[in-house]
Order: sequence, then C-alpha cells, then structure tokens
Amino acid sequence: MKTKNLLLFSALALAYPIQGLRAESLPTKTVSIVAYDTMKYSVTKFEVHPGQKVIVEMKSEGIQPKAVMGHNWVLLKAGEDPIAYANASMTANSEGYEPKKLASKVLASIPQLGPKETARTSFTAPSKPGTYAYVCSFPAHCMAGMRGVMVVK
Repeated sequence: MKTKNLLLFSALALAYPIQGLRAESLPTKTVSIVAYDTMKYSVTKFEVHPGQKVIVEMKSEGIQPKAVMGHNWVLLKAGEDPIAYANASMTANSEGYEPKKLASKVLASIPQLGPKETARTSFTAPSKPGTYAYVCSFPAHCMAGMRGVMVVK
C-alpha cells in the first residue's frame, strides 16, 4: 500500500509540477535601501516572486541639502528605459522629479528625500516575471549610476 501511495504521489508531482508557493502565502519582502551623496544606492538588485507583497524603505544618508542632492526611488514598468525616464524627469523640479505626464510608466515610488530623511512604499510585485528598473530621477543621478533592478522570478 505504501508503494502504491508513493507511486501515485510521484505521478501527481510529475503531472502537476510545483511552481513555488502561492503569492498570498509568501512573506512580505522588505528591502532597505540607503541613498548616498555619492549618487549611489546601497542595493542595486533584489529579487521577488510574482504577486509578492513588497516594502521598500529608503533612507538618505547624505549631508547636502535636498535642493542640490535630493534622492528619490522610482520603480518603472517592464521595458521602460531608466535613462529616458530620468532625462524626461530632469525639468520636473516642482513635481519632485516625478512628472505626472510619466506616471503611466511607474509601478511604485518614494518621493525626494533630504539628509537623514526616511520613507517607504509598498506594492505588489508584477505577476509577469522579468526585470524592472528603478532609478533616482534627480538630475544626473541615474546617469551617474544611481539605479538598479528588481527581478521578478
């Protein structure tokens, strides 16, 4: 009887491969990112599962004033060009360098922070596996390397 049960279980496992845990049963993924005056993020890549709840916390460890060295975090939809987004955002000072006209390209964001400020955002990871870019859209920061990727797999 035990052999039959084992064979049945094996056959079912092959017929219905396990694709991982269901998104609602996954623990929330928390990512802590530090932004520096060197125009770098402390985290440039992190992985999540499709549909997983995600919290991104960002702290600005800079000392220069927000007006000259502010940092934000903008997660773009799949396929969006981070350099193009950052270039288009450079003139959007009054909107915290997150232009409303580009909102359809954004999945989540943390507004511009000044020295020693902290903020967080929460969202559900996209259901489609892939690479999703994130950037600091303060002028020239993305081009200096202040960007990264979230990988959904």
